Amino acid sequence: MTSGNLTTAEEHVLEEIEEKDVDFLRLQFTDILGTVKNVSVPARQAEKAFREGIYFDGSSIEGFVRIQESDMRLKPDPETFAVLPWRTNEESAAARMICDVINTSTGEPFEGDPRYVLKQALERAKEMGYTVNAAPEPEFFLFEEDEEGRATTKTNDAGGYFDLAPKDLASDVRRDIIYGLENMGFEIEASHHEVAEGQHEINFEYDDALSTADNVGTFRTVVRAIAAEHDLHATFMPKPIARINGSGMHTHISLFTEDGENAFHDGDDEFDLSDTAKSFLAGILDHADAITAISNPTVNSYKRLVPGYEAPVYVAWSDRNRSALIRRPAARTPAASRIELRSPDPSCNPYLALAVMIHAGLDGIEKDLEAPDPVRENIYEFDEAKREEYGIDTLPANLGEAVEALEADEAMLEALGDHVSEKFIEAKKQEFGDYIVEVSEWELDRYLETF
Repeated sequence: MTSGNLTTAEEHVLEEIEEKDVDFLRLQFTDILGTVKNVSVPARQAEKAFREGIYFDGSSIEGFVRIQESDMRLKPDPETFAVLPWRTNEESAAARMICDVINTSTGEPFEGDPRYVLKQALERAKEMGYTVNAAPEPEFFLFEEDEEGRATTKTNDAGGYFDLAPKDLASDVRRDIIYGLENMGFEIEASHHEVAEGQHEINFEYDDALSTADNVGTFRTVVRAIAAEHDLHATFMPKPIARINGSGMHTHISLFTEDGENAFHDGDDEFDLSDTAKSFLAGILDHADAITAISNPTVNSYKRLVPGYEAPVYVAWSDRNRSALIRRPAARTPAASRIELRSPDPSCNPYLALAVMIHAGLDGIEKDLEAPDPVRENIYEFDEAKREEYGIDTLPANLGEAVEALEADEAMLEALGDHVSEKFIEAKKQEFGDYIVEVSEWELDRYLETF
């Protein structure tokens, strides 16, 4: 099957396809809103995909191109090849590769491809002498399905934070999810039941930022597929149930120098953080409102970002507590020094979310911004006057405010590029507008018979 100018990695994929009896390939990519799309081709088309790419109609994908500009090409990344754990049997298997999107008219990367947007952020970091590592902590809920197989909001357990069986009845599901992820090459650090009933978290190892973003999309796909095998519905909706904790995706990030040293570590500093880390942190705080539009991109995201439910709504940082937007986690080794942005939720597009975080942080380094003093008290207990005294702002209260902040932040618009920023803002304004005109059951229950 191999010949000519294929790379070693591509040839290795072709060998794996034969060895593992892979019949079909899912060529995956992500639209601007973060939805994973795929084109399924017979595995015998793999070599053609590597040499020529696979063509598709870009006009059918949310936020990609207009009908007259529709021809797009998928270029598979051989490093992302993995056999799908829920499609394997004794005779054959299906596998996936994550693709870059190419504009066929120019032969160049498509500027509306979220993976390309992240690659541009990483290129900026590289030019400044850094590589970027990241690790997300995506949380999710497991709900029962009704008799017709549709999702409900009824949890299948009554567990709480770090509970063990029998309260944590979903431990078997988490185990199967972990096995599936490990079969696809994930290195799982830990898994546990989260605070709310039916809520779970599975943490995977730190990796370079591009692999991390790829992994988030894969993670969501695997979790949903294996939950469905247990007749459960997995959702990454930020706040599916009122008045309990929502699902976040706390994101850890750090920079490394070309010689492999952690640029965020300084053993002589009170917080073990270098000036580089503090400027990076300050950059994120400076652009926090605009970042929120990307990291918390749905109307429902702002039902999570409210005081009282352990969600970070206050623009500050801390080396001790989790009430601030950014936390400096304890690090056992210099290589583990990092910062944790606690606002993102798992409904976000991981490529765009990481891209704006990285650009904001690099902006802080380039401008030599100084981080404010850390807030070591519980900000949740501050009243408005005390927050003003400390100079602590609050994140946007809703999607509309967040999009307005994004529109006003030239650095973050530039980070996304003209195409993505225009299409994203257009889609989110429409989403918020649709939400504003809806009348909810809460309003009917409260007002219909009262007035």
